[in-house]
Amino acid sequence: MHRSCALVLLALSLASASAAGKETVSLCFEQQDVLPWRTEKQGGLNFALLKMVGQRLDIRFDYQAIPWKRCLAELKANAVDGAFAVSYKPDRRELGEYPGGQQIDASKRMHIDSYVVVRKKGSKVEWDGKSFRNLDGAIGFQLGYSVGDVLRAQNVEVDEGSQRADELARKLIAGRVAAAAIGGSDAHGLMHGPLGPQLEELPIPIIEKPYFLILSHGMLAARPQLAERIWRAIEEARNSASYKKLEAAEGVRH
Repeated sequence: MHRSCALVLLALSLASASAAGKETVSLCFEQQDVLPWRTEKQGGLNFALLKMVGQRLDIRFDYQAIPWKRCLAELKANAVDGAFAVSYKPDRRELGEYPGGQQIDASKRMHIDSYVVVRKKGSKVEWDGKSFRNLDGAIGFQLGYSVGDVLRAQNVEVDEGSQRADELARKLIAGRVAAAAIGGSDAHGLMHGPLGPQLEELPIPIIEKPYFLILSHGMLAARPQLAERIWRAIEEARNSASYKKLEAAEGVRH
C-alpha cells in the first residue's frame, strides 16, 4: 500500500513538473459568455481550438477573464502576451500584432462572425445593408466593440454604454435605444433566450469579419518565432478534421 501511494505521488510530481516546465503564454479574453465561441469558464470553440494549438506546440496557455476594454489595455501595456478573439481595426495595431503584420493574414483567424441589427418587436427600424431607415434614436453597441466605427461612418447617433449583450437588449426593450448592433452569436443567444419574444433580428448583417488571437508587441519582440508558430498552429488546428467536427456540431463557419 505504501509503495502504491509512493508511486502515485511520484507520478503526480512528474506531471506537475512537466506542466511547470512548459513554455507559458498568458492570454486575456472578454469576461462573458459569447456562445458558441467561449464562456467565462473556458468552454466553447475558441478554447477547444487553443487547446489543440497548445498540444501541437507543447505550450501552456494561462487565461484571464476580464472586461474587454481592460483586456485590450493590458495587451497594450504588455501585461499579457495576447488577447482573443479580436476583430481588425487599424487603431488596434497600437495594442498588439495581428498575424501577417501589415498585410493581415485572415487564413490565421480563429473564426468568422458578424454583427446584426436587433430591434424591439414591432419597431419600424430597417437596415438594407447600406443604410438605416426609420431610425428615431441611437443605435446601441457594447463598450469597446469595433462595430462602433461602422455605425459612426453611417453618421447615426450611437450609444456605447452597455457592457453585455443582455444589458443592451434590455435597454432596447425599454426604449432607451432605437436599435442595437450585436454580434451574431450573441444575437442568436438572445433570440433563443427569455428576451427573444420581445426582439427581432434583421436578416442582413451590418458587417462580417474574421476574429484573431492578437499578440502583444512585447511578445513579438521577445519570442517572435513562437508567435509565428502559434498563428500557424491556429490555422492548422482550425482546418483539422477534429475541429471541423466540433464546428459542424455548433452549426458555425470557421
